[in-house]
Amino acid sequence: MDKKSIIGIGLIFAILVVFSLINQPSKEEIAAAQQRKDSIAQVEAQKAFEQQQLNAQIEQQNAVSDSDTASLNQATQARTDEYGVFGSAALGKEEFSTLENNQIKITFSNKGGRIYSVELKEYQTHDSLPLILFDGPETLFGLNFFSQNRSIQTNHLFFKQVGGRKDLKVTGPAVKKGDEGRLKVNRENPGGKESVTFRLEVEPGKYIEYIYTLEHNSFLVNFDMNIQGMNQYIAGNQSYLNFSWAFDVPRQEKYSRFGEDRYTNITYKYFEDEVDNLDQNKSDEANLATKVKWIGFKQLFFSSTLIADDAFANAQVSQEKFKHEDNPNYLGYFKADIALPYNGTQKETVGMQFFFGPNHYQTLKQYDLDMERQVYLGYIVIRQVNQYLIIPVFNFLRRFIDNFGIIILLLTILIKTILFPFTYKSFMSQAKMKALKPEIDEINEKFGKDKAMEKQQATMALYKKAGVNPMGGCLPMVLQMPILFAMFFFFPTSIELRGESFLWAADLSTYDSILNLPFTIPFYGDHVSLFCLLMTVTTIISTSLSQSAATSQGMPGMKTMMYMMPVMFLFLLNNYPSGLSYYYFLANLITIGQTYAIRLLVDEDKIRATLQANKKKPVKKSNFQKRLEDMAKQQGAQKPKKK
Repeated sequence: MDKKSIIGIGLIFAILVVFSLINQPSKEEIAAAQQRKDSIAQVEAQKAFEQQQLNAQIEQQNAVSDSDTASLNQATQARTDEYGVFGSAALGKEEFSTLENNQIKITFSNKGGRIYSVELKEYQTHDSLPLILFDGPETLFGLNFFSQNRSIQTNHLFFKQVGGRKDLKVTGPAVKKGDEGRLKVNRENPGGKESVTFRLEVEPGKYIEYIYTLEHNSFLVNFDMNIQGMNQYIAGNQSYLNFSWAFDVPRQEKYSRFGEDRYTNITYKYFEDEVDNLDQNKSDEANLATKVKWIGFKQLFFSSTLIADDAFANAQVSQEKFKHEDNPNYLGYFKADIALPYNGTQKETVGMQFFFGPNHYQTLKQYDLDMERQVYLGYIVIRQVNQYLIIPVFNFLRRFIDNFGIIILLLTILIKTILFPFTYKSFMSQAKMKALKPEIDEINEKFGKDKAMEKQQATMALYKKAGVNPMGGCLPMVLQMPILFAMFFFFPTSIELRGESFLWAADLSTYDSILNLPFTIPFYGDHVSLFCLLMTVTTIISTSLSQSAATSQGMPGMKTMMYMMPVMFLFLLNNYPSGLSYYYFLANLITIGQTYAIRLLVDEDKIRATLQANKKKPVKKSNFQKRLEDMAKQQGAQKPKKK
């Protein structure tokens, strides 16, 4: 290397050294650079930490998702194991829809495709709440059958509602009061109708379907059950499918042990046969082994009844009655397990109807299904008096009068007018007995207490000679008893009186309490009913006026009993509807008036003179007495003589 090259390299080195010294950073610049370096490292570390957290979260989410998927798959598998081909319907969300007309509103649930609740729109409970016949998730409604060796209960499965509309309202012409649910009115002025369909589908074209159809101004709901293509899934050895229907029966009326609690029970009609029922007063059950036309879950004024288009093969019904102190909001639990015929064919249909409505006699009678028997009107003779006399007259008066207090008054006047001939005959018999009182006293004094047989024979001989029938006063009273008892059953079960007020009685269908007691009197209750008190007082007055001489002298114990009866009725009727006590009160007033009127018109001296004249006439033997004497003579003639 030459000299020039060495000098050049040295100069370059010197320049680089001088440049480095000139451009060397200060302490502040060095600190700032270090700070920037540290910040960059911190940011990079933060990013690394965040990325690490994100990766951990993603891993955790993936793990949870895998767990949920596994759980979901496990739950699906469990339901498939439990329900077989119906497993997909075991999961779902419960949704509700409604169908209503001018009378009822029905709420449906897609869980079970069932009727969830029913409201009667024109009625309220005793405490002014909407009247719901049944309501709640505990309502049991569905088919029970075996499929693939599994017990299937459709009540737990989710149906799909066919069609998009959730709330349907049936429209039609306006309905006048008194024409609610009347078939004749609906035929003359038809309205619309709507249907709601729920389907439990296993695969396309294979399903169980419920179709509910409601017409305007009707208490009937058509219920058609279609079973399509299910013969390969439902066990072929089943000749019947079990349909279960049950619910808790809510209280609608004010508590009374002789009111709603007494008249709530299950009723049913055998196919082409009689109507029967479970015990009204206690829990009960029955196995209906033969065909059944309808089964009714009946309360005092309302009922829910399932009716077969043809007949149910058989059924098992049961009721659990609740005590008011144990369950004040519900009356009992009703259940029916019904056998529906099943033939195992490709397509089967079971036609039924529900009646959700009032226990109004004329409304139920129009269906010609004996459902009016759910209105309890007494035993055979008493029921016929109500059917053919009391109810027609009552309905006739309702057409012209709105005030039920006036209707009961006119009904009472009419009945007492019809019975007046019997009342008059009874009074005349008592007048004759009173006219013979002096002779009766002589007989009693003559024979005394030791010769009861002789005294009775002498008394009967006197009656016969005077032409007096000692039973003449009792027979007319006996003939009046059917009407007396008919009213006893008519008023407590008449929905027409429900909520109707008169004077101080706010509701003629229950007791009219004017004073609530701070304690309970056995058999009487914890309140005072004014109409019941008035009925008792007038009964005592009427009894006093009608006492006959024969009753007071010949049978003194009977007199005490006659006065005890009003007191007994006071305890009994204190809890009965005020309409019944009001009727008996009016009947007593009219009877008292009739008694005074007859006394003014009847001449007792003339009656006595007639009886005395009869005593002088020869006694005419009756044909029956002649036959007895002839028989006695023949027996005496045939009797062999003693040797």
